[in-house]
Formats: sequence, C-alpha cells, structure tokens
Amino acid sequence: MKIVLALIIIVYLGIGGLFATRTPAWQAPDEPAHYNYIAQVANAGCCPIIAAGDWDSAYLDQLKSARFAPETLSAIETVQYEDHQPPLYYLLLSPIYRLTDGDLIALRIASLLFGVIIIIAAYGAAIALLPDRPEIALAVAAFVAFQPQHLAILASVNNDGFAWALVSVILWLSIVYVKQDHEVHDDDPPRRLVPTWALGLLVGIGFLTKATVYMMAAIVVLALIARWAHKTFLAFYSWRGRDQERHRFPILREAIVLFVPMLGLGLLWWGRNIAVYGFPDFLGLAAHDAVVVGQPRTADLIASVGFGEYLRLGMETTFGSFWGNFGWMGLPLVGDPAVAWIYPVIGALIGFAVIGLLIDVVYLRRRDAIDTSIEQIGAWILVISTAILGVLAFLYYNTEFQQFQGRYMFTILIPVGIAFALGIDAWRRLFYSPPHVLSASTPDSPPHTWGGARGGVGVRWIVVIVFCLFALLDLYLIWRVIPPNLAPL
Repeated sequence: MKIVLALIIIVYLGIGGLFATRTPAWQAPDEPAHYNYIAQVANAGCCPIIAAGDWDSAYLDQLKSARFAPETLSAIETVQYEDHQPPLYYLLLSPIYRLTDGDLIALRIASLLFGVIIIIAAYGAAIALLPDRPEIALAVAAFVAFQPQHLAILASVNNDGFAWALVSVILWLSIVYVKQDHEVHDDDPPRRLVPTWALGLLVGIGFLTKATVYMMAAIVVLALIARWAHKTFLAFYSWRGRDQERHRFPILREAIVLFVPMLGLGLLWWGRNIAVYGFPDFLGLAAHDAVVVGQPRTADLIASVGFGEYLRLGMETTFGSFWGNFGWMGLPLVGDPAVAWIYPVIGALIGFAVIGLLIDVVYLRRRDAIDTSIEQIGAWILVISTAILGVLAFLYYNTEFQQFQGRYMFTILIPVGIAFALGIDAWRRLFYSPPHVLSASTPDSPPHTWGGARGGVGVRWIVVIVFCLFALLDLYLIWRVIPPNLAPL
C-alpha cells in the first residue's frame, strides 16, 4: 500500500509541477495579494495591516480583463487585500521569497508541497476509519491528489493549501484519537498514539493560518467527547475494579490540556488584531470588509435577479468551480466541445456514486459484517461533522459576499472522497463477493468469484483506478486548456 501511495504522491508532484509552471502568472484566485503579503513579510517583517487602497476594484477588473498582460502590471504590488490574514503561511514562504528573489514559480512549487501532507492525511484518515479496506484509503488519496480544481489551487501562491493541510491532519489524528484504544486488550499496556495536547496545538496553529481552520476546534472537542464516552462505556461494563480505574477518562483535565495550546496560540493573533483594528474585530474581518468596497454582495445579486435565480446560479457555479473553473473564475469548462464533456461526465460519476452509496447504506451494510462499536460511530461522527461544518461555513460566507467558489468547501474534500469512494466501490461489492462469504452462506454451492480468484483480487482496486484517471484529465487541462485560454492578451 505504501508503494502505491508513494506513486500517487510522485505523480501528484509531477502534474502539480506542470500546473505551477504552465499556468500563466497571477492566473490563480487572489494570487497577487498573497504574493504581496509574502513580499511584505520578507522585506519588512510581520505583520502587514490592511488599509484603504489595498483593494482597487477597477484595477483588478483591468488586470483580469487583460489576462494580466505585462503592460497592466505596473501597480500590481498595490494589490494587498489579503493583509488581514493570519501570518503563518507567509512566514513559512518568506525565506523562499528571499532565496529566489521573489520568483513566482518557486513560491508556487513550495506551496505545492503542502498537498503532500493532504494526500498522506487523506490516506491516514480513511485507513483509520476503515482499516480493513485499503482500497478506499488509496482511492481517497488519489481523489485529493488529482481533483482538478484542488490541484490547481495547491500549485498556486495561496494560503488555502496550508490551511487544508491542517484541516486534513486534524481530522486524521482526531479519528485516530477516538479509535486508538480499539485494538487494546485487557492484558495490553495502555497506548497513546495521539495525545490530547497535539490536537489542541494543531488547531492553535490553524488559528495562525486561516479562518477556514476554525471549524476544526469543534471537531477536536467532539473527539474529546467521543473518547470520554467510549472510556465511560468501558468503565461502566467492566467487572473488575482495576479495569474500571483503567478505563476512567479525566475529561476535565484533558479539556484543559486541549484548550491551553489552542487558545494560547489563538490569543497571540487575536490580541494583536484587537490592538491594531480595535475591539471586537479580533479576526480583522471588519477591517477587511471596510476596505473591499465594490466586492459583489449577496443582497445586491438577489435584488437584481431574484432568490430563485440566485439559487440556480449559485448551485451551477459552485458545482463547476468545485471541479474546475480556472483563473479568476474565468475559465469554466463549458461551451467549447473540447471541454464541454467534462462536467457531464463528472456529474454522471457522482450520480453513479450516490446510488452506490445508498446501496451500501441500505443493503450491503446489513449483508456484510461491519464495525458498529462506539468508537467507530464516534469516528464517523467526526467525518460527517467535518462535512456539515464545511458546507455551513461556505453558506455563511455567501450570506454576505457573492462567492460561489467551490474551493471554499475543500475543507470537506476528505469526507467527500470517502463517500465518493464508498459509493463507487459499492457496485463492486454488490456484484462480487469474496469466496469465503458465499461459501459460508451457501455451503452446497462452489465458491464463485468474478473472473476467478486472481481476477477477484484485481477487481477490488477498480475504485483506485477510477480516481487515478483524474490525473489524465489534469494533464489534458494543463497542456491543452488552461495555458492558451489564460495567456495574456
């Protein structure tokens, strides 16, 4: 499994390198503003302050309409509307900026490396959730590696990649945290694979990275509660006093251990923002909103087209931009016959997976033995809650600003990948059952496999191959679609 995972990472780096080098300069969402934040940190130290003049809507429209033609770039260093962001990503990349004299490609490739963390965390989260189904874990790793829009953003200068990496690692370790006593027997010594303080520290680092990580504070609290529920259940049903003592979980002490590093790091940034922008603007968002005059607002769009059309436009644009709408939302995969097939094919694959997921939930889980332990249920709650919180955060952001960008939901990419993989693999499980299952249920019938024993083993990995095919789509997009359609006019 590790060899296949390594191959996925190698291919990801190869294709991601093409995205980093072949995507025209600045043709990624907000890239100039993130680049200029890094430049300010590298040249003047941390941390910049967002102020009037950092956002010029007319100049941005000029840049985008000319596809960032060289003659329009004379004032691009003034694009600084991301100066309210937490500083950690920019601090990490500022040495690269200094070493390469601000080379954009070098910064893109450095950002691409955060995707390796996401791939490993996706595999880790899925294998921790479903340890007996490595094909699902590899499929999820391939999904996050080769999802076109995800790869395009990871290969750009943007703090999203580092934030998504933290979300992925926190989800992975939270699942392990809940399940880490699952295999421990009575005579085994206690194991602590993931200490409570590590979850708090990671969320605290997220507070210094981007607001999109904040939802993971709720996830680690849920993990703490799930761990306490599991240990309490074990203690309640233990027969011996020694076991009862062993299974007790000091939740108050663990909560303190969780919150101290989390809030300690958060307070550093929140206190700085209050000192700079005033109370209660501890995130700097009010200062940001006051600066970005002219950014499209949700209320204005609803007043213009009506709520029904707003919903239709929102769902259509969000779907397209989740899978691939490149540049500054200026290259949707529609119209041209060379790309018009992509959204329908992805839509059909999603429909196929949704039906398969229903089959899995309604039928296959009853047919096959599945883990319904309290810690497994707790792990599933973490995955589902991450998905729900990510969607709610996206909807909340769109209550004020018109931002139908699917990338704002990439915090839920691992839960989506798990559901997607389970749905596709359900069809394989429906039409192919391992020999020991059929022979046990029908002892008078010879074991049956689809294509024999060797063929049956190969069938198990179809779901991985399906997601790896996205790599071919990525190559097609970066070689034939993105460069010619986003090159300067």
